[in-house]
Amino acid sequence: MKSAPRESDFLVIGAGVAGLRAAIELARAGRVLVLAKKALTESATQYAQGGIAAALSDEDEVTLHLQDTLNAGDGLCNAEAARVLVQEGPERIEELIHWGTEFDRNGTKLAFTREGAHTRNRILHAHGDSTGREILRALSAKAKTLDNISVCEFEFSTDLDVENGRVCAVHLISDKGEHQQVGTSAVLLATGGLGQLYRNTTNPAVATGDGVAMAFRAGAEISDMEFIQFHPTALYLKGAPRFLLSEALRGEGAYLRNLEMGRFMPKYHPMGELAPRDVVARAIVHEMEVSRATEPVVYLDLTHLDADHLRRRFPRIYSTCLKYNVDITTDLIPIRPAAHYAMGGVRTDLEGRTSVPGLFAAGEVAATGVHGANRLASNSLLEGLVFGARAGKAMCSELRAVTKSRHRGLAASNGPIEPGVEDLISQVHDLMWRDVGIVRDGSGLRRAVQQLESLASRIAHPHSRRAHEAQNIHQAGLLVARSALAREESRGAHYRIDYPSHNDTKFLKHSIIHGNSIRFA
Repeated sequence: MKSAPRESDFLVIGAGVAGLRAAIELARAGRVLVLAKKALTESATQYAQGGIAAALSDEDEVTLHLQDTLNAGDGLCNAEAARVLVQEGPERIEELIHWGTEFDRNGTKLAFTREGAHTRNRILHAHGDSTGREILRALSAKAKTLDNISVCEFEFSTDLDVENGRVCAVHLISDKGEHQQVGTSAVLLATGGLGQLYRNTTNPAVATGDGVAMAFRAGAEISDMEFIQFHPTALYLKGAPRFLLSEALRGEGAYLRNLEMGRFMPKYHPMGELAPRDVVARAIVHEMEVSRATEPVVYLDLTHLDADHLRRRFPRIYSTCLKYNVDITTDLIPIRPAAHYAMGGVRTDLEGRTSVPGLFAAGEVAATGVHGANRLASNSLLEGLVFGARAGKAMCSELRAVTKSRHRGLAASNGPIEPGVEDLISQVHDLMWRDVGIVRDGSGLRRAVQQLESLASRIAHPHSRRAHEAQNIHQAGLLVARSALAREESRGAHYRIDYPSHNDTKFLKHSIIHGNSIRFA
């Protein structure tokens, strides 16, 4: 296993779609070190099933993709960011194809499908339901052809060094517990999401909010943290992971049924099962509440669809469910919503620049405003490509002399996890799910903020990798709770029963947290 050098021209923290695409861009300007917290296969990109959206089909137009994105964002999209996404998206997809990405086809033509809140078939997929995995394979292969790119796995970035107001180095803990600093001209955060704040999540174990927490501690502005998207359909079985069941299943015609076997979505939204994700997630929560069942669920029903087509179209979902004795072609699939995607994060401009010089962010960790209050399905991989490339281009101009950082030797992280760390994480999971989840109110949010603040002293000086994760989970959870408490309205993925309506006069703005202050702008 390759260990991290003591300095590099550019550091990219995260090896998913945004990180690798940025690294490819940066390789023309200098040496690039890509740091992966675990193995390269452990990223949200790897687990992305449904696909990637782009206006490439004969029946589609960029303006239609833009309008669907704006509609899903519920009035809060940065229109310029959304325009950049849909206009530059097709070029980024063509680039992927040129680099060897094998999207599914009908004969020689690309195959497009539809997902919730899209008005056209514009979702490309690969190997049925392994789109992210295929894109990651192609990007990794391209990166390996570039001599300037080095990739180090199992290097956990814990904090950013800021000198004279500029990021100049990153603190790391290796898998062996070795601490060191790596000096650099500029850092790109491409650390992905923060689903591990919640008890139930579709995110991989590495999604502990590291990038947001590190940026906040370094003095960066954080934006729109109240907008957490809960995927409506995650497998819910005892002993099984909360495996994501792609929205593409509903795009193919799957129904949602309650415990009485009735289809319920048409009474909540005219688009039925293809309604925006936040609407579907809240509808499921309501159906579970009124059922008064001890262990409430709803069901995803594909039994009326062609079995052979399902097995071909969704091989990964089919085989995974079968491992837990659920045959999606003949059985109803028990589901519940789970935390899935963060629309907010580290506030950036359209080139990935944060409010701290030398620090950039792209992908899910960043907040450009492109998704507004609710991400349109399958725009996330596209965001990583488009804004990863843009951040890489912008960072090229940041090249400057780099001072080698000192090697800090072995530390306590090589020993056992500090006592109480797992208990603290469990407490955060429970209170976030209970009070800062799909449906919120002021009293619960105030309670969450108070309880999270009271836990801060327990994780003030982490040593082990897991303790650093606990610190980041706690910090990111507090940012979400503070932002949700401050937004006294319901919009997109943020829903408060005490403020069920929009308040455009006051809140047609983005929340921004900097230090102890929060404002809307």
